[in-house]
Amino acid sequence: MPRILAIETSCDETAVAVVEDRRVLSNMVASQVALHQPYGGVVPEVASRCHLEMVNVCLDRALAESGLDWEAIDGVAATVTPGLVGALLVGVTAAKTLALLREKPFLGVHHLEGHIYASYLSEPQLEPPFLCLLVSGGHTSLIYVKDCGVYETLGSTRDDAAGEAFDKVARLLGLGYPGGPAVDKLAKAGDPAAFVLPEGKVSLPNGGYHPYDMSFSGLKTAVLRLVEKLTATGRDLPIADLAASFQETMARALTRRVVAAALNYGIERIAIGGGVAANSGLRQQLQAAALTHGLQVYFPPLKYCTDNAAMIACAAAAHFQRGDRSELTLGVHSRLPITEVMQLYENSAA
Repeated sequence: MPRILAIETSCDETAVAVVEDRRVLSNMVASQVALHQPYGGVVPEVASRCHLEMVNVCLDRALAESGLDWEAIDGVAATVTPGLVGALLVGVTAAKTLALLREKPFLGVHHLEGHIYASYLSEPQLEPPFLCLLVSGGHTSLIYVKDCGVYETLGSTRDDAAGEAFDKVARLLGLGYPGGPAVDKLAKAGDPAAFVLPEGKVSLPNGGYHPYDMSFSGLKTAVLRLVEKLTATGRDLPIADLAASFQETMARALTRRVVAAALNYGIERIAIGGGVAANSGLRQQLQAAALTHGLQVYFPPLKYCTDNAAMIACAAAAHFQRGDRSELTLGVHSRLPITEVMQLYENSAA
């Protein structure tokens, strides 16, 4: 079983982990939420500087907590795409340096593939094929997982990602940043049927609607118009009801598409990944729908929903076992479709 040390610095978490195949030996995460809260979102330059300050601290702690020395580490991995370029460079440079000094193979990992592999950390017996709904602040995609490195994107958002919509609606409601947890907490005290909001549909050129693609800009705008209308009455905003109605609509839109894809493709297992996978409304709706249709849905523990290095190490371990390796000349990319993940491995067994 390969033991991989991985570094994740794609956005605003400095994370280092050591994983043995699908078993987590250590998982350190230094959050930057407090630094970015005054700005209402992630400031790339601030994120990069904080990664520089914290990466060595996290490295030392992760290795110490794993109980291993460098002789026991088989490979070093880092997230190389997608993400903030400056932030990615910090983690990748650290990982390449360690790989070179310690004479270990280097593996560049796709961040979204890491989110897929987060489910393996809590469900080590899970194997393809299965569907994976990736829902985070920057990504919302429905992916058919056929094998390690073999993915088909069945649907994706055409505008705002689900997490991005949560953040924007939270800002409209005065809930601050990050918006997802704030909306989720408030929604529990509200009435999800208080307001009727549009799910959003993506039209096809020849008529009809795409069965799996998503659009959340209309939902976000509908909340804005509703807030403006209610504010004009001079009464206090029913913030809890607005949060609950928005979350209910978002969860329903995602659940509808996931279940439709599972039934149409004859796939019985569904994995959920990304920060929005922690949302209680989405969890409740998907679990209820899965039970109704005889499907199995896997939600990773909350600590593996948000960005972490354990999921990156787990993905790297799978590629390591296949014989995949990355060149030390591999660069970082702000964007790369997950269907092109094998481009990261020059020395591939595939």
